[in-house]
Amino acid sequence: MATRTIPPKVLRTITRPHTSVTTAAVQPPYLTSHKQKPPPPPPQKPAVITNLISQTESSVLNLDDHEKVFSSVSTVNLLRSSAILKMAATEPVVDLGLWVMRSRLMEIKGVRDVLLSTIKHSFFKHFCAGEDAQEAKECLLKVNQTGLRGMFVYGVEHTCDVDACDRNLNGFTGAVDIASSLPKSSASSVVVKITAIVPLDLLERVSDLLRWQQRDPSLNLPWKLDTFPVFSESSPLYHTMKKPEPLTPEEEQNLKQGHERLLKLCQRCVEANVPLVVDAEDTRLQPAIDYLTYSSAIVHKNTGNPVLYGTIQAYLKDAKDRLLLVSKAAETMGVPVGFKLVRGAYMSSETKLANSLGFESPIHDSIQATHDCYNDCASFVLDKIANNASTGVILATHNVESGKLAATKARDLGIKSGNERLEFAQLYGMSDALSYGLSNAGFHVSKYMPYGPVEVVIPYLLRRAEENRGMLSSSSFHRNLMRKEVVRRIKAAALPKFEMQGYPQQSV
Repeated sequence: MATRTIPPKVLRTITRPHTSVTTAAVQPPYLTSHKQKPPPPPPQKPAVITNLISQTESSVLNLDDHEKVFSSVSTVNLLRSSAILKMAATEPVVDLGLWVMRSRLMEIKGVRDVLLSTIKHSFFKHFCAGEDAQEAKECLLKVNQTGLRGMFVYGVEHTCDVDACDRNLNGFTGAVDIASSLPKSSASSVVVKITAIVPLDLLERVSDLLRWQQRDPSLNLPWKLDTFPVFSESSPLYHTMKKPEPLTPEEEQNLKQGHERLLKLCQRCVEANVPLVVDAEDTRLQPAIDYLTYSSAIVHKNTGNPVLYGTIQAYLKDAKDRLLLVSKAAETMGVPVGFKLVRGAYMSSETKLANSLGFESPIHDSIQATHDCYNDCASFVLDKIANNASTGVILATHNVESGKLAATKARDLGIKSGNERLEFAQLYGMSDALSYGLSNAGFHVSKYMPYGPVEVVIPYLLRRAEENRGMLSSSSFHRNLMRKEVVRRIKAAALPKFEMQGYPQQSV
């Protein structure tokens, strides 16, 4: 089987010295100073960031062998996936779908039923695991038969009602119960959205107060518990333009109840021996989410393994700085900590909000800068795992190059196959070539598998459509690989017929 080497240009990018970033309104120093006078090379590589791969060794992944990559996938599923992904990559189709789903057509009962039925048998079936826990369980077991695991995701989010938060908690604990009833090789984790168990407006209020305390450390927050840093010096604080009012007694009580919901879910996960992954939101809400995540991790610090995995979005300029701060604080306090590393899902809304307030976007200025940040963060956490630190990571990526780099680095560091503190992940219904390729290389790989009634999961589907249409339209790698495998199978199926009719083999 042919091997592929990482292009020298990528190697030079990945191994370049790390430079901190800033969200100040002026252009970051690493952009301006570099144009004037390139900095001299350091005497040695920084201790934090090591080479992701050896320049003399090839990647541990080879995705060119489409027959091997898709060996566990039926032809029917390949054809259906190709068609759905093609539609999802066609921007006019996505724009029309988004308009329809947000229009008043959804308020007309007959029309709504037809639209929901259409969605259920197309995009929902492709990107979601089912309408209830039982369907999701069956779907996860089918995924497991192909060598992959599943992240169990009860697909509810963005709740403003306290009573709804209690109902949602029951849904998440039900997901833990289902996951714990499956073999360990099936369900790798359970995912929670804190916006579903803590009212949205309260999370925004708490984030405002945390941001103001970052500006003014003298601000007293009597409800605040021990936690890790949720900001760095480069973190955006422009969301909070004036000093917020303190939480009312009712808000403090609701915050306490929200934290108790998360702790109950954590305890259920500890008993089931299933990690809990906390999804990220936009920067308007993320400080409160990080606060609740890290304070809950501290409560469960004596478990030995990470119970909670917080999410780091690498498209944010402060992502690496915050990762380093949290890791250092957790190590100092002796708290096992886990990270899910993603690129990010709110680029458009983040940039629009920052621009509307007259500030620079918190998102990296280029996609390459985001790739660099992601790869640097992955390298840092892999080093931690190799050094037996109480750290775990879920490398959630659809980027083939990042997958190759991380897999090769893991091999070079001697992180053994089956190490439970390293997991790769992709969304269910996307990047199957990368998923199967990583799995074939011996790594744990999970699919992010949301489930719930169609009308409940629609916000997730809308976000997937907006987030992924650009990525799907600009990168056809996975669809081309599926097409090649379909063509190969058609030819293989047709070959015996031609031979029976006396045609020579080379005519096929």
